[in-house]
Amino acid sequence: MGAQKVEGTDLSVQRRAVFLDRDGVLIQDVGYLSRPDQVRVLGGVPAALRRLREAGFLLLVVTNQSAIARGWLTEDDLATIHDMLNKELAGAGAGIDAFYYCPHLPDGEVAAYARTCECRKPAPGMILEAARQWGVVLDRSYVIGDSARDVEAGRRAGCRTILVGSGPTCEADACARDLAEAADRVLRWEDPENGDA
Repeated sequence: MGAQKVEGTDLSVQRRAVFLDRDGVLIQDVGYLSRPDQVRVLGGVPAALRRLREAGFLLLVVTNQSAIARGWLTEDDLATIHDMLNKELAGAGAGIDAFYYCPHLPDGEVAAYARTCECRKPAPGMILEAARQWGVVLDRSYVIGDSARDVEAGRRAGCRTILVGSGPTCEADACARDLAEAADRVLRWEDPENGDA
C-alpha cells in the first residue's frame, strides 16, 4: 500500500474522516487513468469537499490503482497525478489530507506488485491504515464510493457507507447521485436535531 500525505494538517484536532474513492467520485472515471491530462474534476466536488471539511472531517482518498501492477504507470507517475489533482482542489479551498492507494493485482505484469494483499478494496486495509495514522474514529466516519467494493471495504472497516452514481439497487447505508448529494447525507446524519440517523 502506498500513502501520500499532504503537509499542514493538524492531526490533533480532526478525528472523523470521509474516506473517498477517487475515480467516479472526485474525478471522471476514464478507465485506467495514467496521465495528469486525463484528470477531470467532477462538477460540485470542490464545494462538497469544502462543506465536509468545514464540518470537521478529514478528507482521505482510498483508491485501487492496479494500473501500477499492470505496468501502465509508476508510483512516481501516480504521485504526480495526485499532486496535480490536489493543487486544483486546494485552489478551490477543498484540498485532500492524504491519498492512500493499492498498487497490487494478483496477476499483475510487474512482479513487485503481483500479489494478493490486504489493501486492495474490498479489503479494508487502506481505510484501517489511514485511520491508524490519523487517529480516526471509524464508527464516526464515512466511506463514499461508486462501487460495491467501496461499500464492502467501508462496512468491513466499521464506517457508514454511501454509494454514488448507483443503479436500481443499493447495498450501502445510503445512495446518492454524486458527491454533493453524498455530502448532504453525511451532514444530515451528523445533525443531532435532524432525526435522520
